[in-house]
Amino acid sequence: MTATIDDKDQRIIDALRENSRMAIRDIAKKTGIRPSTVHQRMQRMVKTGVIERFTVKLDNRAVEEHFIVFMFVTTSANLPPSFFEDKHIKEAFGVTGEYDLLIKLKFRDIEEFNDYLITLRKRKEIVKTITTVSTINLKEDI
Repeated sequence: MTATIDDKDQRIIDALRENSRMAIRDIAKKTGIRPSTVHQRMQRMVKTGVIERFTVKLDNRAVEEHFIVFMFVTTSANLPPSFFEDKHIKEAFGVTGEYDLLIKLKFRDIEEFNDYLITLRKRKEIVKTITTVSTINLKEDI
């Protein structure tokens, strides 16, 4: 079921992106939409899957995840769902071209990344990887 997003929904979503803990009354003030309408629309967007969950944006350094890596991965077989449950994997995308996956990972430091890489190389489904280490975080949305 595909939900249609109108201007009012988009204004609510924009407010939630700024602060997912914002009270309905504050969202109403910010968007110019009545509180009862904001509440009703948020419930509808949750029910239809437009809003998957409410979450937080963390300071990478404060939570010791400031060593950020992007990794292209070529596989010989599908990876099990458990592979993507690793705490270091923050985002994963199937991609076209020479590689099958693009994965965003976060680590405390290079040593923690190295330990992860050694374990990853033992997986029989992983054929090859290419890794790019982030040097500065210019923008990161959740």
